[in-house]
Amino acid sequence: MKKSILIIFAFALVSVSCSDFLDVNDNPNNPPISTPRITLPVAQQSFSSLNARTMTYLGNFLAVNWATPSNWSTNEIYSRYNFTASDFNNIFETSYADIFKNLTYIETYEDPSGTVDYSYYQAISKIIKGFQYQMLVDLYGDVPYSEANLRGDNTTPKYDDAETIYKAVIEDLTAVVGLINNAPVNAQNPESQDIIFGGDMSHWIEFANTIKLRMLVRLSNTGQDAYIASQIATINANGAGFITTDVTSNPGYTTAQFKQNPFYDYFRVEVTAAEQDRGDFTVASEYAITYLTNTNDPRLERLYTSSENADEFKGAQQKTILPGVGFTSKDLAKIGPGLIKTAEGDQIIMSLAEALFIQSEATTRGYISGGDAAAQANYEAAIEASFTQLEVADPIASAQTYYAQTTPSVNWSSSPNKIEAIITQKWVALNGTSSIESWIDLTRTGYPAGLPIPDESNGSRPVRLLYPSSEVSRNNDNVPTLTSNDVFTKNPFWK
Repeated sequence: MKKSILIIFAFALVSVSCSDFLDVNDNPNNPPISTPRITLPVAQQSFSSLNARTMTYLGNFLAVNWATPSNWSTNEIYSRYNFTASDFNNIFETSYADIFKNLTYIETYEDPSGTVDYSYYQAISKIIKGFQYQMLVDLYGDVPYSEANLRGDNTTPKYDDAETIYKAVIEDLTAVVGLINNAPVNAQNPESQDIIFGGDMSHWIEFANTIKLRMLVRLSNTGQDAYIASQIATINANGAGFITTDVTSNPGYTTAQFKQNPFYDYFRVEVTAAEQDRGDFTVASEYAITYLTNTNDPRLERLYTSSENADEFKGAQQKTILPGVGFTSKDLAKIGPGLIKTAEGDQIIMSLAEALFIQSEATTRGYISGGDAAAQANYEAAIEASFTQLEVADPIASAQTYYAQTTPSVNWSSSPNKIEAIITQKWVALNGTSSIESWIDLTRTGYPAGLPIPDESNGSRPVRLLYPSSEVSRNNDNVPTLTSNDVFTKNPFWK
């Protein structure tokens, strides 16, 4: 595993990936230097880093977990919701220009000697693509799919219908199980070049099933219960189940420059571990602190660290103008030790807690058998997994004490609305990790209920992103036309 990091960071300079996915200076089917074995960890690292940084940061502000202190003039966009086509461009651009480009190369690669089969690499590529395409559809709606990633063969790909993409991805996640299970004897296992599962293909099948279930649960409001049931039957048929541990990446992160865990590096200075500016201007929201305090949640001290001046857990509202006294970065709680751990630590891609909450929701909705007892078991196991992930002291016992309270949306039996309880607890569990999911869940379900909207906004919460201005410029004939108001009104197709 440690050797992979050298490949990733050295190969980044010569990878088939480049800054523009429309670049046609080299032939993607015959690159000068590369094989799937070299390209896979590059694609996985880009995928992991994008989700660890921009998407997590965006999600935490829109899910009202984080705020900005009074002594910093930054992050105004999260207090005003004045999203433009120039914001968060790297979510779209990195997906196509880097991640998909490299994954497509892997999927289309043929060994010149004909002696090596790359079915396992292709399967991994399709699963990562499925994960990322789901995110793009959830955030943008229609995106390039059927004509995407062709580079010189089509520099202006059409935009496919969002629901059509969803179902195509679901079909791919179904087919990929057969690709893995029926791989020929000369199929090369990526082993340590796979920085996520180390070449354990059974775990990739579990991950594919879990992503697919997440997508099917997204469709719960679309009146397609028969389709959802039939697709879940295919999951049951392959017998692999869902992930049973956190899905993480680690190519051999170290304390060296450019080689740290991407989330850690986002907030800490390379090598010295001193606080980055982002670590100083990112603080706890008042709402999150209040919720965790009122529910006697010991995760508070893992999700946040107490203020420097008063040694208290104090949060701020999402505002550009806060009192100059009592609301500086030294007065407020910051991102905690359960999230910013070590430079060498694993980077979470999908937590076990998230997977269990998805299963709990699917069971509550009747998509998975087991009824209320099974839904409760998954719900409580998800909370326990969150406590474990955050390294709460004596995590299982602490979690059990926590959800034994009679508080609604904490204790299962005391919660009249089970979906609200699931999504609310999922919001707590995803704080600081896959919090983009919390924003998407909020759009889909309206939970957690009562999340405040910044006073300086127009009174509505964003439900989507605008297509990047760079994409509008180069592919103007195909990019759907949107207005700034569509950020708040043009819901995803599954809403």
